[in-house]
Amino acid sequence: MARTRLGRTLPETVGVHGAIEHSAPAITFDRVNVAYGRGKTATHALVDFNLRVAPGETVALLGPSGSGKSTALKALAGFVRPTSGSVKLGTRDVTNLPPAQRGIGVVVQSYALFPHMRVSENVAFGLRAHRVPRSEIGPRVAEALDMVGMSAYGKRLPRELSGGQQQRIAIARALAIRPGVLLLDEPLAALDAQLRESMLGELARLRAALPDTAMLYVTHDQSEALALADRIAVMRNARLADIDTAEALWKRPPSSFTAAFLGGANLLPCTVTRVIGTSALVSIGGTPFTAHAPQPEIGHIEWESDMDAYLCVRPHAVGVTGVGARGSFPARIVSSVWRGSTTRLTLAVRGLDDVRVDADVPGHDERPVDTEVGVVLPTDGSVLVPADRHP
Repeated sequence: MARTRLGRTLPETVGVHGAIEHSAPAITFDRVNVAYGRGKTATHALVDFNLRVAPGETVALLGPSGSGKSTALKALAGFVRPTSGSVKLGTRDVTNLPPAQRGIGVVVQSYALFPHMRVSENVAFGLRAHRVPRSEIGPRVAEALDMVGMSAYGKRLPRELSGGQQQRIAIARALAIRPGVLLLDEPLAALDAQLRESMLGELARLRAALPDTAMLYVTHDQSEALALADRIAVMRNARLADIDTAEALWKRPPSSFTAAFLGGANLLPCTVTRVIGTSALVSIGGTPFTAHAPQPEIGHIEWESDMDAYLCVRPHAVGVTGVGARGSFPARIVSSVWRGSTTRLTLAVRGLDDVRVDADVPGHDERPVDTEVGVVLPTDGSVLVPADRHP
């Protein structure tokens, strides 16, 4: 038996790749395909999509526009029907069920509140649609509003609320039906930066208060995914590219696409010279360098001598020093953008041809463009990524 981070005990099975899986996932996508049109002109919005989400787990679908993340959510909600494959909630196959019969809570970025209904009526709408007894509706509405901190706003109309307050009401409406699965489709996209930060905290609190509710969170914002998700599923070109815990994808990205998309990592071409355990000696522009070499999982590429790879280094980990500093690569500042607490320097590193390296240095760096500098790459913050999966 396994104890999760929320204290729940669930039965375990061992998956095909040796990973521990819960025997009864809350959400299952099994080889789901979604296509619009037929034949050669068909648009493939989701291709061979497989995913399991455990009860109480939050999984973020992260990817650029058109990557298939919203299509996956719509297939689960019942808004689009898969061309092939199946969708399950628990052990129940819901592939062909209409949305109203799935019992899922859905929150979208446009809020979708009824403008002529007061807040309490909006929250009660789903309960009435599910034919909850009238005597239970009032208490359930009060419970949902209290959960999102909006108990005092039940008599107001949506137009009398701020954007953040409207989003809280949309979440309360989804929670009122007490769903086992909650879907959130870009829920913070319409909010300004300050409200988005505040709502992130609220969603984190809400997530802790719902230990048995599985959440599927669609976003293109990596900070939201990192803050909220137990696991992140990175989407690309209608397919699932990579999936792992947020920490693992950040520290040990399995592909250069994920490394670049999640955190905007620098990807420096290198050649593997030797690998011992998790330590690799590589050559960057003819200069030897030591980096971390993640142990490959089953089905992934294995490190070999003389193979091409990429060195993944996050901008905040790149050091910028004076010319000739020990252990530094000679470089030239190509551009400099002040961002308040940091300055983003883009550097041309000698010996790396057209590759540019981004570095985030503290404060307001006043060194002008074309200044010669030294670039220091951190040994403990550099990790190998397979070159053959570069976008």
